[in-house]
Amino acid sequence: MTKWILATRSRGKLAELVPILAASGIVAISLDAAGIAASPDEERIEVFDSFAANARAKARYFAARTGRPCLAEDSGLCIDALDGQPGVRSRRFALDRGVATYASIAEDVANNEAMLAACWDSGRAPPWNAHFACAASLVDQSREAVAFGRCDGEIRVEPSGNSGFGYDPYFVSAELGVAFADASREQKALVSHRGRAIRNLLDQLGVELVDVAAR
Repeated sequence: MTKWILATRSRGKLAELVPILAASGIVAISLDAAGIAASPDEERIEVFDSFAANARAKARYFAARTGRPCLAEDSGLCIDALDGQPGVRSRRFALDRGVATYASIAEDVANNEAMLAACWDSGRAPPWNAHFACAASLVDQSREAVAFGRCDGEIRVEPSGNSGFGYDPYFVSAELGVAFADASREQKALVSHRGRAIRNLLDQLGVELVDVAAR
């Protein structure tokens, strides 16, 4: 049985990625389960201006730290009216915009507040065309691989749904016709940037894929 360290501390990402990998016979082990304590160094890994470079850096860091195969991803929301922002700064957009500190408001709430304010400031009328992008990277002792995924949609003014995380309540998938926060885990996995990047990576590595819709 193949086992990979999943290099993320995001519960939302773990909830999405573990089932996708399990469908292909890969056991994803979280950093906490692997006994990898959080370190301040981790905040200095994602300093690059591309999803691929950030994903590769995280995978290399944790592969070196654990001595085991590590899968990492970097993803973000890219809005046309904002010239592709928040992009690689999606998780830190509120801090960049000075909307709030995460000590005083939840991270997702702050980022969504900053995102909507920036969209209105753009002078363009809603809904705002956008896409999610993701790069996934696997690093082990003998190889490095990177693959990409994308999903298109639009940002709407009013949030919808109670599932997902991050910008999901405001992002309406062009393929599903609903906000990601309204979609089931299985529906989102089929069309999401993260699901596509992981499946493209597994395909690149020659891992047999299983239809997640059938599970």
